This record gives sequence, C-alpha cells and structure tokens, in this order.
Amino acid sequence: MDMRRLGKTDLSIAPIVFGGNVFGWTADEKTSFDILDAFFDAGFNTIDTADVYSAWVPGNKGGDSEEIIGKWLKRGKVSRDKAVIITKVGSDMGQGKTLKETYILKAVEDSLRRLQTDYIDLYLSHWPDENTPYEETLGAFAKLKQQGKIRAIGCSNLDATQLQASFDAAEKAGVPRYDVIQPEYNLYDRAPFEGPLADLCVKEDIGVITYFSLAAGFLSGKYRSKADTEGKARGGKAAAYLDDKGLKILAALDKVAAETAAKPAEIALAWLLRKKGVTAPIASATSLSQLDSLTKSATLSLSDDAMALLDKAGA
Repeated sequence: MDMRRLGKTDLSIAPIVFGGNVFGWTADEKTSFDILDAFFDAGFNTIDTADVYSAWVPGNKGGDSEEIIGKWLKRGKVSRDKAVIITKVGSDMGQGKTLKETYILKAVEDSLRRLQTDYIDLYLSHWPDENTPYEETLGAFAKLKQQGKIRAIGCSNLDATQLQASFDAAEKAGVPRYDVIQPEYNLYDRAPFEGPLADLCVKEDIGVITYFSLAAGFLSGKYRSKADTEGKARGGKAAAYLDDKGLKILAALDKVAAETAAKPAEIALAWLLRKKGVTAPIASATSLSQLDSLTKSATLSLSDDAMALLDKAGA
C-alpha cells in the first residue's frame, strides 16, 4: 500500500480513510467488525470518527461509533500501533458546540474510555467556536500532547481566514498549530476547499482529509431520481444533489466508468486523490461489497482527459 505522510505530523496513512460515522447507525456491531477486519486486511490503516457519532440516530446518545471501534480494537486482531485513529471534539453532546479548555480535557477522557485506548493518533476540533480563542483551544491540545494522550492535532470546517488566524494564534502563544484539516470536498461541493484554503494547505504543508467525499452517497451513482432516495438513510442529503449540475456529474462519471470499467464511487474518490493538496478522502461502506469498491479507488489511475471531463462537469 502506498502510504501518504499526513502534513507535518509523524503519521502515515493509506490513501482512503474509513468513515466511522456509519458504526452504530447503518452498520451494526458485527457488520462494523467485519468491515474493519477487511479494510485492514486490504492494507488500509486509518479510521475517522467523532465523539458525537451517531447521536442523530433515535436511541443513540453519541459515542456509539467510538464504542464499536474500541471493542474492535480490544479484540486485538490489529495491533494498536498499526491503526491510526482519528476522532473529533466540539460537537453538541448536550452542552452545545464548544472548544473550551475545560470541556476538551474532559471530552478526551470520555473518547479514550470509549475507544479503549490510552492515546488518540489525531484529535480534531470539529467546528469553529467563535466564543473561544484559538489560544485556549490549542493550549488544551498542547497539554494533551505533552501528556501523551494525543499524537497530532487538526481541525475541521475552518475556512482559509480562520485557519490562518489559528496559525497566527499558535505562533503568538507558543503552542502547536493545527497540522491537519478536514474540509468538505467532493466533485459536487468544490468551493469549500478549492482556492484560498487549498493554496494555504499546500503552502503550509497541512494534511488534508476530505469528508462527504462521495456527497452522501450521491457520487456512487445509486441515486438517479427522487424515487431512489426515498426511505434511504442518506436519501434526504443525496436528494439535494439531484439538479442539473449533479446530473452532469453523473453523466461524466458514467462516461469515465465506461472507459475504465471502474464504478462511479471509485472514480469520484480517485479524482480526489489527484487533486492539489488532498492527502486522502474519507469514505464509508456498510457492506463488504461496498468496501471492495472503495479499496479499488486507491489504485485507480485517471487520465488527464478523464480528470478534465470531471472537472468541467462539476465546475
């Protein structure tokens, strides 16, 4: 497997990160274990989750995904040092979105307990918190790094101006900066990352792990009409992409699929892997057949013509 260095951290990750938001939601514990076993057997090594996953499911309280990952780690089929675990803090777990130091220092202990580990490889602030100075949040992360509870830090959902402000604050306070960012980025939703944020990430050697990489499953090609989205767990989100732009993208994916014999999801992920600044996309699967398709994207090489066709469709 061709590993990629994650920014300036000492973490090396495979080209696809598994999205653990499905654990405890659309994948039960047994299915989650089977998928993780197969994912690591295929040579991949990184799992993304968050403390809030999957609180949106009736009956869940948040922490459900971390608990499943923790039980899987405890089985010991994959040694802890071979798994890169990413989790996030700051979403609403009953107290509102916050990145206050006191909250982070408590929340990390909860995540460590659920994950059944004594350290987190990459700890991310999940959302911007305009009520908490960057210095306070980064100071909390610095303490956790010194204590050996986290190895590297990053953020999610910051724009270029916010990310630069966090760099400035880190330098002024003499604390570690964010070395990784997790932006929304896919063939349809390109504006959040392309341009100033991508340029800043390249300039500062920031690791970039994209989320919504398949646009809530839309780029898999399985949603072609409103009827296709009805009754599906992600149907509501996928339906938002069923407009002229979305249909043009599907047509372009179909054309490249015909030329390469690859599936649309594989092509959409391979497109991300060739984009400036991207380290690896996050993608989820709820079955072994879906997982097989995801893993193939890591070795799919798209031609310049295919990239241009896809770029144009999603412009």
